[in-house]
Amino acid sequence: MPDELDYPPRLARAEYDRAALHRTDSGWLADAWQRARVLVISSDVTTPVERGDGALRLALRDPSTVDGAGPRRFLGVVDGVPYFTVTVSASSEDATGWANLRDVGAAADDLPAALLTSAVALEQWHARHQRCPRCGSVTEEAQAGWTRVCTNDGSEHFPRTDPAVIMLVHDGGDLCLLGRGPQWGAKRFSTLAGFVEPGESLEAAVAREVFEEVGVAVTDVRYIASQPWPFPSSLMVGFVARLSGDPTLRLDPKEMAEAHWFTRDEVQQAADGADNGKPADPDARIHFVSPRLSISRYLIDGWLAHRW
Repeated sequence: MPDELDYPPRLARAEYDRAALHRTDSGWLADAWQRARVLVISSDVTTPVERGDGALRLALRDPSTVDGAGPRRFLGVVDGVPYFTVTVSASSEDATGWANLRDVGAAADDLPAALLTSAVALEQWHARHQRCPRCGSVTEEAQAGWTRVCTNDGSEHFPRTDPAVIMLVHDGGDLCLLGRGPQWGAKRFSTLAGFVEPGESLEAAVAREVFEEVGVAVTDVRYIASQPWPFPSSLMVGFVARLSGDPTLRLDPKEMAEAHWFTRDEVQQAADGADNGKPADPDARIHFVSPRLSISRYLIDGWLAHRW
């Protein structure tokens, strides 16, 4: 059985041809639409799915069934087949049910998850950038959904991706540092994370965020992997880092409700609890870590397996 850690994080596994050179070719796009497969997405970023035999599959559409339904955006080409996404109202159809990216990404094959990740990221960017940041005028979609153009000054605006670091901090031995934000439930912990600031390197952001959130210094900051996380527009860049100096935690109460050094056995039990949906030990300090869809879990699983 293949080891999950032999592959990139879940939402970063499938690469497909985005065929960006065709985004400005209206003739090619019109022809591609006629033979395309269409991923429907709602304004609340859910998508129709088919459920059966314990599997979850995207309910891709024929173009004729959604023509004119909403904004049409070109995702790319897979094995000669063009893929588009179309935005509709979630209430307009309910024959197969709807699911969000967290559901699909955790249960579907790699390619559908990758296509949906791009579709969700595009939809959320368009929803938040209806007006020009320079003059405030209305913007319109262009380049098959990959830019917006100001109707007043003609300026082009491109989808933004916000880099964020996420890190597994360990002591070089049997302990790792996990925290719980105020929005998390009791005894549910994750790796630390934070956004990269202007003019800052990724490694510097790791050290700064750890010190700001829990008050400890780190060294040996090492890149592991990255994963898109379109909630709404992040690229999570995963690192491991080793404690340097005093392990005493001093929490920022706005960022951290709780943080502790946990043993490998404690974290393994919490990982099992996350997979099974119930704590392995109700009396433990930690019941759950992040689900497998998250790069946080990828970093945790690698540490548990002594990969880093």
